[in-house]
Amino acid sequence: MVKETGFYDILCVKPSATADELKKAYRKLALKYHPDKNPDEGEKFKQISQAYEVLSNPEKRRIYDEGGEQALKEGGTGGSSSAMDIFDMFFGGPFGGGGGGGRSRDRRGKNVIHQLSVSLEELYKGAVRKLVLQKNVICDKCEGRGGKKGAVEVCNNCHGKGIEVHIQQLRPGMVQQIQSVCRECQGQGERIPAKDRCKNCGGRKVTRDRKVLEVHVDKGRCDGEKIVFSREGDQEPGLEPGDIIIVLDEKEHPTYKRSGNDLILRMELELVEALCGFKKTIKTLDDRELVISTIPGEVIKHGDIKYVENEGMPQYKNPFEKGRLLIQFFVTFPTKIPIDKIPGLESCLPPAQEALIPDLAEEVILQDLDPKAEARSQRERAHGPAYEEDEDGFGMGSGPGRVQCATQ
Repeated sequence: MVKETGFYDILCVKPSATADELKKAYRKLALKYHPDKNPDEGEKFKQISQAYEVLSNPEKRRIYDEGGEQALKEGGTGGSSSAMDIFDMFFGGPFGGGGGGGRSRDRRGKNVIHQLSVSLEELYKGAVRKLVLQKNVICDKCEGRGGKKGAVEVCNNCHGKGIEVHIQQLRPGMVQQIQSVCRECQGQGERIPAKDRCKNCGGRKVTRDRKVLEVHVDKGRCDGEKIVFSREGDQEPGLEPGDIIIVLDEKEHPTYKRSGNDLILRMELELVEALCGFKKTIKTLDDRELVISTIPGEVIKHGDIKYVENEGMPQYKNPFEKGRLLIQFFVTFPTKIPIDKIPGLESCLPPAQEALIPDLAEEVILQDLDPKAEARSQRERAHGPAYEEDEDGFGMGSGPGRVQCATQ
């Protein structure tokens, strides 16, 4: 049991979630609420990152499970990394930069991350998907200057800094300094007179262009893997373009479940098939038909697992080698058996062990247990009846939390 579930609720996972489930939940939510995509969701993005930082660390997760957020604060192990740092470490590079902090970040444009949903069939057979993007490209008319040669001037309002500073007095002796993007140059630090601006880009130095990317999803790729298109991000004068990063998101399959290079299939069997043998066909992810059967006399027990070699997922970059196809059997038992058939069944099955019944033993009746009624009964035993009826059959009893009428 855990004391608090707040961090688990933020990531939309159960307290029993595995490390892989936490990673997948964080990846989806972080991409969805990243400030570059949702500028108004900065606080939500921080909460997601803080929850993942704690729950992905086994020691911090143990402390949180036992004592909640207060225990983390008292133990000095609360989240210390920024939300962006966690995102950068998870995706292997800054979302808004190209490969590190400091000056290299200033010379490089933003990376653009797209999530691409792919089916298990596409990961099995390989696929080519076309992705249509809109991106900024340097204006070819003015060569990225924004206007005529020599027309660019330093902004008189911010003096080339791109920001303007305002001093606001809160009360006598106390002032507040507020920084904001320069209204005159929109943070560029420079301005171009209207008459000298490029007619093609309107002085913005870049134009919007349509880009079609062919995403090659190779056989054996895994959920969460990245496909990088180097220097295909938005262009900006003076900066090296960032990358376009495609993150694969495997969709749930109705029949198969993937586990590494293995595929898992659930197969239902009737009792007669489990006892007397069967022959069935399986449709593979590349539309082939496999025939599986049991050896005469072999009995399949409920929950048994068997496998077919080399019929699982192809290995990435080695597609001729495949994992296993694991088949787990679930036997469906009949609800009742006709009494006249029982002697015939007994003659085919191993004899049952005869019970020695004492003379004074009492015979009782077995009854079916209703799980819902049992759960309700346990709650009532623990907390008292939630509803009591009076003599007239109306629920106005004096149980816990019951509202009673008052008379004057």
